[in-house]
Amino acid sequence: MAALDNLKDKLSDTLETSASTGNIGKGIGGAVLGLLTLISITGFIWDDEPGIFDVAAKTTELVEQNQIKQVTGSATIATMIQLADVLLHKRGGYLTNDIIPPGAWMDNVPNWEFGVLVQIRDMARTLRNNMSRSQSQSTEDTGLVTSENQFYYDNDTWIFPETESEYEKGIGALHDYLQRLGDPNQRSAQFYARADNLRVWLSEVETRLGSLSQRLSASVGKRQLDTSLAGDAAARQSTETQGDTEVKTPWTELDDVFYQARGTTWALIHLLQAVEVDFHDVLEKKNALVSMKQIIRELEPTQDTLWSPIILNGSGLGLVANHSLVMGSHFSRANAAISDLRRLLEEG
Repeated sequence: MAALDNLKDKLSDTLETSASTGNIGKGIGGAVLGLLTLISITGFIWDDEPGIFDVAAKTTELVEQNQIKQVTGSATIATMIQLADVLLHKRGGYLTNDIIPPGAWMDNVPNWEFGVLVQIRDMARTLRNNMSRSQSQSTEDTGLVTSENQFYYDNDTWIFPETESEYEKGIGALHDYLQRLGDPNQRSAQFYARADNLRVWLSEVETRLGSLSQRLSASVGKRQLDTSLAGDAAARQSTETQGDTEVKTPWTELDDVFYQARGTTWALIHLLQAVEVDFHDVLEKKNALVSMKQIIRELEPTQDTLWSPIILNGSGLGLVANHSLVMGSHFSRANAAISDLRRLLEEG
């Protein structure tokens, strides 16, 4: 009987231990499931692209905050400040350098961020080298030198120092330039709204849009002839390339290219609207205001709501939509309009 009682006690202890272990396992599983659910919901909330803001209203707001006059160049600088501010402080913050979920698992918004960043960098370089200088031998504005350098910091560094802190310094340098630009007692900052300066920046824009247009249109693959040396019989290149190649964007990069294009055009729409304000007299004299407005209008549909949960990649004339080709068509038309505008500014 004693042996039977001992056996019962051991069985009872084993069952209690198993039940306790099972409860712990269920608790851990429930906690993991809850954490994954929370991360998923947070990622869904963060997966959001900011809307278009009012360039004129934002310029007025920043000018009034700094208690300065709105002058030529104020709209462009205020817009750059706002673009960079949205880049860092939108819903979810800056995600490109995140190393923990959900930011580490997301790629749409980080690619959108890179598209915006490239446009900020291009304008920062043009401001430093052209728009703030009266001629090629004039002195660079030290604030714009700082701004350009900060925005060219690595976009994916999370520590020592983190990307956000470096870009904040770039924003601070732009604020300082805006302050000096609108202060009549300071002559250290200038913004020269000349046709040649505008052509330089539009050339940068044209190059960026042309590259993205090619990558978007390559979503379905295409045969392409090498025209690198066309038009110059004496031209040479360092390495020979095939005369006929097939260009195709890998399917894993389709959404990356698409969202980079969305970020690029989001930033460009605002910068073009700001340039329209600051270069108004130049554009009007060249009878090119309508051309600038048409470029903006060509880019605006790129910000339409995307109703599909994924980027579809149907064939050109197939049953399923191809979002990359639709985006690429807007890029091509805008690029052609920019080319026409540059010609007007040079010859008009």
